[in-house]
Amino acid sequence: MVSTKLGLTSFGGPIAHLGYFHEEYVKRRNWLDERSFADLVALSQFLPGPASSQVGIGIGILRAGIIGGIVAFIGFTLPSALALTLFAMLLQHVDIGAAGWVHGLKIVAVAIVAQAILGMGQKLTQGKTRITIAVLATTVSLVWQSAYSQISLIIIAGIIGVFLFKTDRLPELPKTIVPVSRKRGAFLLIAFAALLVGLPILRILVPMNEIALFDSFYRAGSLVFGGGHVVLPLLETELAGALGIGKEQFLTGYGAAQAVPGPLFTFASYLGAMLNGWLGAIIATIAIFLPAFLLIAGALPFWDSLRRIANVQSALMGINACVVGLILAAFYHPIWTSSIIGPVDFALAAVLFVLLVYWKLPPWLVVLLGAIAGICMDAVKL
Repeated sequence: MVSTKLGLTSFGGPIAHLGYFHEEYVKRRNWLDERSFADLVALSQFLPGPASSQVGIGIGILRAGIIGGIVAFIGFTLPSALALTLFAMLLQHVDIGAAGWVHGLKIVAVAIVAQAILGMGQKLTQGKTRITIAVLATTVSLVWQSAYSQISLIIIAGIIGVFLFKTDRLPELPKTIVPVSRKRGAFLLIAFAALLVGLPILRILVPMNEIALFDSFYRAGSLVFGGGHVVLPLLETELAGALGIGKEQFLTGYGAAQAVPGPLFTFASYLGAMLNGWLGAIIATIAIFLPAFLLIAGALPFWDSLRRIANVQSALMGINACVVGLILAAFYHPIWTSSIIGPVDFALAAVLFVLLVYWKLPPWLVVLLGAIAGICMDAVKL
């Protein structure tokens, strides 16, 4: 199963995952074209929740309907969710943050994201105007680092695109067939809103720990834009303290989340397991991902028609350039700043990049080589 393979090999966080998805679904399997992939990424950036997981769910829905989306979600999420749950229950006092193989995997992420920037940038930032939008998005994103910066920049880029990229002749777009009716899509969007409003009320009326846990993580998944790196500080400030998880335990789980493949949102699995064992892990994992699933599945039936409107296409040209800029910003921080500590790290990242882009080695093999190199570097103290 493709999504399970990605769930086992996709290291590096949400931005790196888009590089893995692009390589696997667009280049290798040709399940959707470059423009449709970029538009799906833009839609996922618009919606709150883990953007990379929403892209994976969206591709699953496009291939096989709601069941396909569920299967894609389980395949991509289950490996890291299980790993972090086991870590919380069995290894929470073991420090792996400084392990050599972990550092090697972080350097792999540098090469993966650089590959994604190269591929997407060549297609989505053609011309000096779109390059300028991308660079401005990078600059503002790095200077203004908040939960609202990314969605604000995307909205602004879309407005700029409407005015700068007006065209009377619409480019040909491949027809995207979404095997989900608009009626069902509207129902899913209503369900998302109903849960967001209703769970806090239910929490008051029925004072059960399980309901409180579900409500807390559902709201975290509903209100966070920008993916896993953004949800971590929100969980620390709004959930960890209130639910009784100490800072040391929280940071230990954060280190584990960085070390495993798959979506960073599965950090919720660790927190849930710390609070209530396997049941807590299951509740937290479902709750934090459910908003993302409802939103992407509900929005997709309307997306193909919307993106064929001239103004929407113009907006998407600006948005896609902005997304490249946001990826470039994330490439610097946190990926580069937490991975490239010295010249040896840079040399390894350059070698892995060449192996990916020019020697066309499969990502899983590059991940393995990066981990082995990290162990060797740690052994000789490079």
